[in-house]
Amino acid sequence: MTAPSPRPSPRENTPPTTPSRGLVLGCGGTLGAAWTVAALHALRQATDWDPREADVLVGTSAGAEVAALLGSGVGVEGLLAAQLGRPDARPELLRHFATPPRALPPRPAAFLGSPRLARHALRGTAPVVAGLSGLLPQGRGDNRRLAALADSLAPAGRWVRHPATWLVATDFDTGRRTVFGHPDTRPAALRDALRASWAVPGWFPPVRIGGRRYADGGILSTASADLLVPSGLDEVYVVAPMSSRSPGPRRGLGRAEGLLRRVMTRTLDAECAALRATGTRVVRIEPDAADLEVMGGNFMDHRRRLTVLESALRTTRAHVREALGEAARAAVPTVDARTTGA
Repeated sequence: MTAPSPRPSPRENTPPTTPSRGLVLGCGGTLGAAWTVAALHALRQATDWDPREADVLVGTSAGAEVAALLGSGVGVEGLLAAQLGRPDARPELLRHFATPPRALPPRPAAFLGSPRLARHALRGTAPVVAGLSGLLPQGRGDNRRLAALADSLAPAGRWVRHPATWLVATDFDTGRRTVFGHPDTRPAALRDALRASWAVPGWFPPVRIGGRRYADGGILSTASADLLVPSGLDEVYVVAPMSSRSPGPRRGLGRAEGLLRRVMTRTLDAECAALRATGTRVVRIEPDAADLEVMGGNFMDHRRRLTVLESALRTTRAHVREALGEAARAAVPTVDARTTGA
């Protein structure tokens, strides 16, 4: 699917004192997931709002992992405790975060991941970045940890209890966006949808669901915030560790990562503009140059996870304050002197 069909506005059934809210969590690998948990912690403290109460949860790749956790009822404090390795954290979450993917992919297969997707890009029926991902050799990474996590969150073959938890993946042969958990998409097991959304090309193999192959949702967009345009929400919080409006100079591997980040930032710019055009207040939270310096150029480098998390627990407090202030200023209507008689 390329976009969800219009749905009744949450405003119609929401008390006027309670704004309807969406939460969008972008891709970012092992380090992006850690940064996202810190950002959610800062958001929770600044707003006294529980992200589990979002009307819609949208997650892409590593963001899908966090969205599934929230959608199953795990709170921000529970996520943070597990990321920090505290003994009071849930044992299954401790095991999950203690066994991240390898910092470098295993030797890939000797064939391309999706020549069909590359051909679609050449014809202009799929984005160029998606086509390039199809030219990567098929990954052989082990994503059973995600299946085990999903099985601990939802009964076999079932979905999380939050009624609107949407996990974004890419049809790896056509380049079309697929939103698992959305009412317009055929039901899928959580373990399959989560692995599909996290299937980074060249790192993990695509996941077959209903006879089709799916890969990382970040191939098409870092966050797919535009999925919420038809929803008529009052507010949308976007936490996007793979975009940045102030990335600063990059070195070494960070230069290549920076090119991808610029593409993702431009896409997110357009998506947030589309949301604001409908009257939705957008709070956009993303890393700055200091955060990226700590992350380095490899977003899967698990050796930096705790360092990134501890740093982000400090920096995201300011990021959230700035994002809330920016959203509030953008929501103030411009006064036209011609209408005031001035």
